[in-house]
Amino acid sequence: MRNFAGRLIRHEAREKKSARSQDPTVFQSCEKLRLHLTTIMGSPGFRTLLLRTLALATREVPWLRAVRVRADGSLEGLEELQAQHDRDTFLEGGVVLLAHLLGLLVAFIGGNLTVRMVREIWPKISLHDLKLEN
Repeated sequence: MRNFAGRLIRHEAREKKSARSQDPTVFQSCEKLRLHLTTIMGSPGFRTLLLRTLALATREVPWLRAVRVRADGSLEGLEELQAQHDRDTFLEGGVVLLAHLLGLLVAFIGGNLTVRMVREIWPKISLHDLKLEN
């Protein structure tokens, strides 16, 4: 799952360079999932999912405890954390968080639906070698 999360983050980094976005690239994938999933499960449902994701991720990356989840399911406090940590540490935190989010999605809706959703959000990313277990 970490390889999958890392692939999405690298794809976002390439997109950011072309779009000149100011968002913390590492967590942009979570934001894209939020925008997609809130249309399906609503903001409260996604917020609950992200709170569980954050609880799992903080076991591996304790500094993620400083991240807050707003009522709409968006993340708060990333800019401050990005300033406090070096690039690799910040990247690892994003990969861990996204990997747990994707893992929960696979657990709840299955690998096939998770891959289908990822293809809707990131149509240009190659997923031909991706195998997600239920």
